[in-house]
Amino acid sequence: MTYVITQNCCNDASCVAACPVGCIHPTPDEPGFGTAELLHIDPATCIDCGACADACPVDAIRPDTALTPATRPYLQINAAYYQDRPTSPTFQRRQPFRLVTSRSQPLRVAVVGSGAAGYYCAKELLVEPGVEIDMYERLPEPFGLIRFGVAPDHAATRAVVNQFRWSAEKQRRFRLHLDTEVGVDISHDQLLADHHAVIYAYGAFNNRRLGIPGEDLPGSMSAGEFVGWYNGHPDHRALEPDLSSGRVVVIGNGNVALDVARILVSDPDELACTDTAQYAVEALRASQVDEVIILGRRGREDASFTAPELLGLQQVPGVNRITFRFHAPPAEIIGDERVRGVRIAGGEVIEAGLVIRAIGFEGRPMPGVPFDPVKHTIPHVGGRVMPRVYTAGWIKRGPTGVIGTNRTCAQETVGHLLDDYLAGILTVPSLVGAT
Repeated sequence: MTYVITQNCCNDASCVAACPVGCIHPTPDEPGFGTAELLHIDPATCIDCGACADACPVDAIRPDTALTPATRPYLQINAAYYQDRPTSPTFQRRQPFRLVTSRSQPLRVAVVGSGAAGYYCAKELLVEPGVEIDMYERLPEPFGLIRFGVAPDHAATRAVVNQFRWSAEKQRRFRLHLDTEVGVDISHDQLLADHHAVIYAYGAFNNRRLGIPGEDLPGSMSAGEFVGWYNGHPDHRALEPDLSSGRVVVIGNGNVALDVARILVSDPDELACTDTAQYAVEALRASQVDEVIILGRRGREDASFTAPELLGLQQVPGVNRITFRFHAPPAEIIGDERVRGVRIAGGEVIEAGLVIRAIGFEGRPMPGVPFDPVKHTIPHVGGRVMPRVYTAGWIKRGPTGVIGTNRTCAQETVGHLLDDYLAGILTVPSLVGAT
């Protein structure tokens, strides 16, 4: 028997560290880890110990004897990865430095953002017994896109937050400040005055724009807004998407576009059993949408969605109501007082009452912190921004990777922060002598 990694792999790599024979790849130190759609277990090397399944934070690993018709294709997907591909030794996790217990005061770190990147930074820091953390979050709830971006019918993926529920000892050294926007309620300078270091990990939540006529017509909205609406995001609860038309056009063909299409054709009774906002369930019950067209600028070989998401889409009963159109870049969203369709290159008009733009996200600047207006990220070298200021997650590297990608990203940043602390360059005048 072998274990198999299935659709909802988060690339956290906890399984890699847990495997005693090094049969899970790519590892965080191997090429391709940052862009891998999922990790893979080598069936020829797996010793059936189950350590990986115990370590997986999203319950994505199953013995091959427990696979269902929906997950059985992953047996071949895992095995195919190892065809003509050599493996490497077992990945070694970083051991705690145990560096601050002998210091007269704790290492105080501010983490801005409570999404995956921020929490992975906190998790790495809390391994060190002399570290105290203040985490700042603009919203009244934590967990960022894990809470408000992951589709509500992907409960196993959302379960990744369970690893961020600290022990009592760690909880005493961790303070979460909700409804607190850095740059508005508290300044960058104040954070630096009160902490040895600040890590900016607030993500990239601005929606990218198409730059075509009609983009701002009523009935045209971003996927971020629509996803936030059905997930109960405080900023988007008042959104009223028009579901009275028979057709919706989704522009973009990444995983978010597939999530949007799947929710639109899913059975509302099934969504009612998930974390979908109740008002969204009721609106979807009254929906007249019977077709969703997903537009992609290039060919199917260049589609942005991952194979696991496409395989998962095939299990939805209403999937026959979803159509992919490739080589169909939008030229204009047409309408007078509101949307009535999309004109694609070549002149064809696709009629629709709702257009959802799912072409990605970009970061926004933080007052007092360097910002690259072209890449929409905080410029850095290995997570270091400037003295005592660090960054992690999407605002560090751009909106790429999956939830678990933020773990290795955070490890790089935290490793350099701790190196700097050891070197004695994180001294804060207002904290000298503090207890």
